[in-house]
Amino acid sequence: MQAVAVGWQVYGITRRALDLGLVGLAQFLPGILLFLVSGHASDRFERRKVLGACYAGYALCSGLLLWIAERGTQSVRPIYVVLVLLGVVRSFNGTASRSILPQLVPDEHFANAVAWNATTFQAATILGPSLGGILYAVANGPSVVYGVAVLVAVAALASIFRIKIRPQARRREPTTLKTVFAGLHFIWRQKLILGAISLDLFAVLLGGAVALLPVYAREILHTGPWGLGLLRTAPGVGAAVMAMALAHRPLRGRAGPALLWSVAGFGVCTIWFGVSTSLVLSLFSLIFLGAADMISVIIRATLVQLRTPDEMRGRVMAVDMVFIGTSNELGQFESGLTAQWFGTVPAVVLGGVGTLVVMGLWAWWFPELRRAGALGAMKSISEEASEAAESAH
Repeated sequence: MQAVAVGWQVYGITRRALDLGLVGLAQFLPGILLFLVSGHASDRFERRKVLGACYAGYALCSGLLLWIAERGTQSVRPIYVVLVLLGVVRSFNGTASRSILPQLVPDEHFANAVAWNATTFQAATILGPSLGGILYAVANGPSVVYGVAVLVAVAALASIFRIKIRPQARRREPTTLKTVFAGLHFIWRQKLILGAISLDLFAVLLGGAVALLPVYAREILHTGPWGLGLLRTAPGVGAAVMAMALAHRPLRGRAGPALLWSVAGFGVCTIWFGVSTSLVLSLFSLIFLGAADMISVIIRATLVQLRTPDEMRGRVMAVDMVFIGTSNELGQFESGLTAQWFGTVPAVVLGGVGTLVVMGLWAWWFPELRRAGALGAMKSISEEASEAAESAH
């Protein structure tokens, strides 16, 4: 809801695609600057407490956006300041929320749990933009949207401490440069993980058409806030349907090729959306785009989580967030910048073509991706070492 309100509010003030890109950049920079700190915090402190602090931060940021909207300011600078604060909160929230997941369910059910988790997340992704666009249009402004966002963040804060986790023994490592950078070293050594998350980084970076949806809604598809809400919802619909399908029928075949082909599908759908001038066709292209993206999300999340020891998950998830989570915001900036240079439609089409090129290069550069087997057979590095030691003994 808040993403729709911010995008429509900013574009309504400036009418420049570049400013939509700056919305992404404002949230991207904190993730880059703080990922080592946020990852170390998730491994050193209780993850539920970290998440509680983050939800309080979300409530504060939404409250500040509400205050700015009520003042009726016609400057986007205060909004960007709040978005930077929001990026700080997201940096810590992303690592803690993702690294806590394996403490909730047994390893043998983890891949299925990721699919169900993605299903509930996409349900919110579907309802949020639609409701946000409707409330924005009915209230003729973003204040109601920001007010609801405050209430939802407070509800999340109250809910997080009701979660029961499976305690797992973790080594208490001293805070040194070596331990802080341990996540980077781990990913660099594990080429399968490096290939998976860097593939998503460049695919999302180049295929960030979602950032330009306000431009498409106003200038190309000639619709209003309700239409923008539908466009923002469409990828979530496709993702939710695919997540439910994979929850009921998990992937049984080789995960690596499925990941590569899903990224290729993402690129094709991006091109389809870029050239469409029909609202209906644009919605269908975004639905299929979301479905293709969900396949890669589930494969990558399961692969990275299961291959990483628990004591390293926070730091590895922090690097993963830089590669993946913040790449969404950097992709928004890239899309806004290329749209400013070349025009909206060429920017989206070029992004889709670039995604296909990246998929081909990664299939060549990372043969580990092509050879990756079924998700159900994945084991962590520490488990493989233990089995090897037992065999040697």
